[in-house]
Amino acid sequence: MPDLRVRALQLLTRREHSRAELRGKLAPHAESGEELEVVLDRLQDERLLSDQRYASQRVAARGGRFGNARLRHELHRQGVADEEIEAALPEAGDEAERCRAVWARKFGRIPETPAERARQMRFLQYRGFSGNAISRVMRGAEE
Repeated sequence: MPDLRVRALQLLTRREHSRAELRGKLAPHAESGEELEVVLDRLQDERLLSDQRYASQRVAARGGRFGNARLRHELHRQGVADEEIEAALPEAGDEAERCRAVWARKFGRIPETPAERARQMRFLQYRGFSGNAISRVMRGAEE
């Protein structure tokens, strides 16, 4: 068990991990699932492992490039609970403003044809921005 805790601490010193992500990385080294859960519970009790902190850091790191839908999907895939995701998303800032900044960096000029407009909108959709944020950016670009 001390070996498992040491491995967990080594991983956590590099960067934050969600509980599910850390469980996946430590599972091959654990003698049993119970032992693994005891180590993870102790790390959480000591506040060395926190899904909320992980979600906040991921949102802060990736919020400037991606929309709420993409961030929500990535965090959900890492095993973060929905309520912790919803608590972390506002830390990224206004989605429409982030969408406008991504659009300006990538394109910077209004689309001249309907095909170019569709391409720009698809790019922003791929980045996970909501339809509302995309339409606000496109309307603002035309003004």
